[in-house]
Amino acid sequence: MPDQISTHLGTLPWLEAMAINLLFALAILVIGWWLSNVAGRWVRKVAQRSTHIDVTVVPIAQTVVVWTIRVFVLIAVLARFGVQTASIIAILGAAGLAIGLALQNTLQNIASGIMLLVLRPIRAGEFVSIVGKGDGTVYEVGLFLTKFVQSDGVNFCLPNSLIWGNPIINYSRNSTRRMDIAVGVRYGDDLDQALAVLQELVDNHSSVLKDPAPLVFVSDYKDSTVTVNVRAWTAVDDFWTVRFELNRVVLQRLAEAGLNHPVPVRAVLKDEKAA
Repeated sequence: MPDQISTHLGTLPWLEAMAINLLFALAILVIGWWLSNVAGRWVRKVAQRSTHIDVTVVPIAQTVVVWTIRVFVLIAVLARFGVQTASIIAILGAAGLAIGLALQNTLQNIASGIMLLVLRPIRAGEFVSIVGKGDGTVYEVGLFLTKFVQSDGVNFCLPNSLIWGNPIINYSRNSTRRMDIAVGVRYGDDLDQALAVLQELVDNHSSVLKDPAPLVFVSDYKDSTVTVNVRAWTAVDDFWTVRFELNRVVLQRLAEAGLNHPVPVRAVLKDEKAA
């Protein structure tokens, strides 16, 4: 009986030390996790307020800061239980190699995300087309995928590898953009008059740029119409407004000038024998 009591008394310091370590480890984990979130939000706020930092890199910067702190927190928690740092690094290295082999596609997305951030073919707020995948305004370039908002307000996401591995058409990068509007003129109408009316229209439009100068020219001949092309340059922000307006006005101006809208005509030959 005395031996059992002495054995139990001998285990009490070990249990007490274990309980203290557990409490300290739990405190480190909770406080460290909270600090990582605070630091992540602080980085996002600072980056968003700065005029020198591209908003595209903000989400990834926040993620890197958060998980860097959390990794150190986890190492500190394990250290409280006597785990050697060298062992932790070796375990993390082996785990990283195994995870890397198992998640090759995910690592490819990370590498593609880094390339997108370094070379910046797309930025947040730009309207782009990922050929064969989708069109939309870039909302956020993340570490694994990029978020877009379509013109109809629908959100969609693409893995970064699909973006980096496909042609990218950026409609917002340049300050100006060209539009081409095809107008039909009926055979027999005064073609020179039609060209003059449309040229006057784009020359006097307030949102059409003077340099490059707008052009109106004959681009094609079809069965029942002469195709006239109206070519104009506008600021990127005014592109769709001007395009919709010109599509509405060109036919009105031609009608006011006495030029009729072309109607398809098909000649039917009468078979004399059948008659």
